[in-house]
Amino acid sequence: MAASMDLDLEKPEVSSFKDEASLQEDRIKIERGIDTHAEHASNSDTASNEDKPKLQTGGKPELTEDDCYNKLGFCFPTWKKWTILSVIFVVQMSMNFNTGVYANAVTGLTEEFHISEQAARVGQSVFLVAYAFGCELWAPWSEEFGRWPIMQLSLFLVNIWQIPCALAPNYGTIVVCRILGGLSSAGGSVTLGMTADMWEADDQGYAVAFVVLSSVGGSTVGPFFGGMIGEWLTWHWVFWIQLIVGAVTQILHFFIVPETRTTILIDREAKRRRKNGEDIWGPNELKTPRLDYHDVLRIWIRPFEMFIREPIVLFLSLLSGFSDALIFVFTESFTLVFKQWSFSVLAVGMTFASILIGYVIAYIIFLPDIHRQIQTRRKYGAASRLAERRLLLLLFIAPLEPIGLLGFAWTSTGPPIPWIAPCIFACLIAMANYAIYMATIDYMVAAYGPYSASATGGNGFARDFLAGIATMYATPMYQNMGSKYHLQWASTLLGCVGFLVLIPIYVFYWKGPEIRAKSKFAQQLAADRDRHTESRRGSRARASIGE
Repeated sequence: MAASMDLDLEKPEVSSFKDEASLQEDRIKIERGIDTHAEHASNSDTASNEDKPKLQTGGKPELTEDDCYNKLGFCFPTWKKWTILSVIFVVQMSMNFNTGVYANAVTGLTEEFHISEQAARVGQSVFLVAYAFGCELWAPWSEEFGRWPIMQLSLFLVNIWQIPCALAPNYGTIVVCRILGGLSSAGGSVTLGMTADMWEADDQGYAVAFVVLSSVGGSTVGPFFGGMIGEWLTWHWVFWIQLIVGAVTQILHFFIVPETRTTILIDREAKRRRKNGEDIWGPNELKTPRLDYHDVLRIWIRPFEMFIREPIVLFLSLLSGFSDALIFVFTESFTLVFKQWSFSVLAVGMTFASILIGYVIAYIIFLPDIHRQIQTRRKYGAASRLAERRLLLLLFIAPLEPIGLLGFAWTSTGPPIPWIAPCIFACLIAMANYAIYMATIDYMVAAYGPYSASATGGNGFARDFLAGIATMYATPMYQNMGSKYHLQWASTLLGCVGFLVLIPIYVFYWKGPEIRAKSKFAQQLAADRDRHTESRRGSRARASIGE
């Protein structure tokens, strides 16, 4: 990225659970091109373990990342990395599938428990709000105990809570279990962390884009297949199918995905070497105390603190959250809109294919941009790291969101306008939604360095939280705003708000460095980074992000 800003950040130690930088392995790496795969492999191959000076912690020699780099996820064969990533894609899709498919149970729940449709939507709303908190709650534990056991536990709990939902004797049972299911969902805090475990920073762009596609796509796959459930099955099957999908996903993860967390793999290698007579210890084995709950609490709180105090985090998170909430507004409004063309429940579900197509198009558009950024960083190094360049593509794609909303509004009048017209504009909105998510997290990572996990944590929280709120106001808004053109004015209002929330993108693109220079919190982070740099050990953590 550009020469006017150097983000050549030194990496803090990998073994410290209490450092904020340790949490960053749950997120997208920002360190661009300093330590390459070849350099690490060369370090591992050219010097024997006996010749290397051993890092001492508490009087015991510590095995560092450089000492066993070829045993870590970065050195997995390409086919193995993408096999793991494909399963992670399914994991992320299944978790987000649970958020979107619930809407198709609303009608059945109202009839079964004699409640209003608005009351029946509470189950979807509380799941999303709980999901927003759940992603943040799971993150530190995957750092400490590894990605694999934490993801297995998360999947297991999510699956368990589907059973009482399907067998619920009353609606209160469903609400409680949906809350617990949301809190049990680890989401992007772990899946994106696994991406950071396997790819060096200059090589991971494609993998991150792939995981982001699964994150946004899962919420739309729910109503797409939910239309089939609503057409042919009872509401109970909304939960049974979530359980079936979740169980298959957990089995795939159990048998195909290995542990990828760097510190866990280093611990395992240290144990193997001790069996062979070498006096060496892993980073987690040397930590005293193993868990510091005060620091865990600090890590949990920091994303919310940055969300409130940092204008970049606040405004871009609100933009990202507003964009994601639109998808759940669509989930509620599509039935009303396409009823004008006499669409069945099944046909309404099929219209969500337009959103899926938009996501795929946006994903494809980002691929050459990722290639350009990789080549630029490799060619110019630190001189190419101006954070604001991460927003360049978004400047052109983001306006598609309000444009799509206005177009969707005034093509939703029913015949003689063809039904494909609002679908085309929904596709444009989906393209913008993907671009906003991808670009805003990338920008926050570059802007906040090794503390970007807190910044992007606020982003992910806003997306899920605002989506949860949207499920409650969507249908009343589309039914009650205006008189004859109530469907049109509701989308028009969203389009006008969309133009307003886009303004910060252009402000930050032109004035981002000045804004960050005046940020007291950013200065505090820089001071913390310097202290971590001075005290860091040979085992280096890679800064990364998560949702």
